[in-house]
Amino acid sequence: MSRYFIVYKPFNVLSQFTSNEGKPTLKDFFSVPADVYPVGRLDFDSEGLLLLTNDKQLNHRLLDPKFAHEREYWVQVDGQIDEAALQRLRSGVTINIDGKPYTTRRCQVELFDSEPGVPVRNPPIRYRAHIPTSWIKIVLQEGKNRQVRKMTAQAGFPTLRLIRHRIGNITLDGLQPGEMREIVNFPS
Repeated sequence: MSRYFIVYKPFNVLSQFTSNEGKPTLKDFFSVPADVYPVGRLDFDSEGLLLLTNDKQLNHRLLDPKFAHEREYWVQVDGQIDEAALQRLRSGVTINIDGKPYTTRRCQVELFDSEPGVPVRNPPIRYRAHIPTSWIKIVLQEGKNRQVRKMTAQAGFPTLRLIRHRIGNITLDGLQPGEMREIVNFPS
């Protein structure tokens, strides 16, 4: 029987159940059957929505680029981002992937009017009184290694905090870091 879990992966936790490095893993926060694994990953220094399942077909559907499902990220960047940088991100920027230049696909990018209602991060983002920050929403249909961080840096606004809020129709709504919810039927 297929099982589906959505979890809020905390900051500084590996997106796997084992570690040779002594770093915290999903096993330190979530108890799931032995045949359940993460679909994709979030970097150690990123947080947010992660799907866990034993459904191999869903795993294939969500990881194969030809299915182009949406991933929504809420990103706090260093500085007061401007419309020109937002437009560069929307149009695609050239980043380095595996030592080669790669131009990202067009994507949706918008500026939050105010800080989104997100949990306080532990440890908190460093604070500099004279340098503002901005929150943006980026919706991608691709997922290269550290893509969002590379994109915002290329636009001149390095990422300070990165939260994956949504994958397809599944969101983090109602979850706090380290919490999990099982889904009986995975929405298509």
